Amino acid sequence: MNKTAIPETITSTPGDPRAPKRGANGQSHPPIVPDPAISTLLGGRRPLRSLEFFAPKDDTGSEALRIASEALQHIRPDFVSVTYGAGGSTRDRTAQSCDFLRHNFGLTVMPHLTCVGHSRHDLTEIIDRIHAGGFRNVMALRGDPPKGESDFSPYQDGFHHASELVALIKSRHPDVCVGVGGYPEKHPEAPSLDADLANLRLKVDAGADFITTQLFFDNTAYYRFVDRCRALGIAIPIVPGILPVLSLRQIQRFTALSGAGLPGRLLTQLEAAGNHDETAEMVGIDWALHQIRDLLAHGVPGYHLYVLNRAKAALALTAGLAA
Repeated sequence: MNKTAIPETITSTPGDPRAPKRGANGQSHPPIVPDPAISTLLGGRRPLRSLEFFAPKDDTGSEALRIASEALQHIRPDFVSVTYGAGGSTRDRTAQSCDFLRHNFGLTVMPHLTCVGHSRHDLTEIIDRIHAGGFRNVMALRGDPPKGESDFSPYQDGFHHASELVALIKSRHPDVCVGVGGYPEKHPEAPSLDADLANLRLKVDAGADFITTQLFFDNTAYYRFVDRCRALGIAIPIVPGILPVLSLRQIQRFTALSGAGLPGRLLTQLEAAGNHDETAEMVGIDWALHQIRDLLAHGVPGYHLYVLNRAKAALALTAGLAA
């Protein structure tokens, strides 16, 4: 593929069935070929492999995303997702990145959408635009507070909870598959795990089709979480989210934000790697590989890799799982 920058508008490669067709007046009329719903894919006979990209903040980030997505297309993920950015700060680049990944690589793309900085009217327009673009999967999240703010405050005439966003999406477009987030070790703001699970149940009751978990490094936390969900009557698929560690500094920052625990053995290995980032990355890949193998042996519906717009770890994990 030629070097192609992430566009401001949709582009397509020659021969792509999604490529624009020209009418009698010579104008382009791009056909809308809807993506498959992830819920139907999860109902298949094999576990899914999916990747999460974060929306770039600038042109340098856009180039990094282009390079990573070009390399990762060879592992043929079942779908990819694109984050919305803290406080919705990258919302325009999220849309551009989703269009780019879908139309240049033929990927099934799940845009993230958060409640941050949006009124109900804003969200309705965004949802309708997503649907009109052929996207049939949305990850519905409350979202983090904007940078510099510690507490979440709903926008004027906006939503307090992700469950309200799920309900809006389903009321507008029942054919859209809605994913929601789950926290095996509790959302950092939740007063208790029971309260957090009750909130998750509200999202499911509002129409969520599947759950993707926050990162975790001890599979026992995931298995306990699934058991508790099932005991509450939450029967939809629960996809584990896996982050291959890049460095001790990175993972200490991530666990502080997410509330995920860091197993002592992993911490010891990362400390032994010291400032050698390449060694630390190898430790992270090996840990994630063992996690995924164990999860697959326990019959998970798939696994979702937080790749941080880097291809190396995902490619190494794919090779390791194929061995």
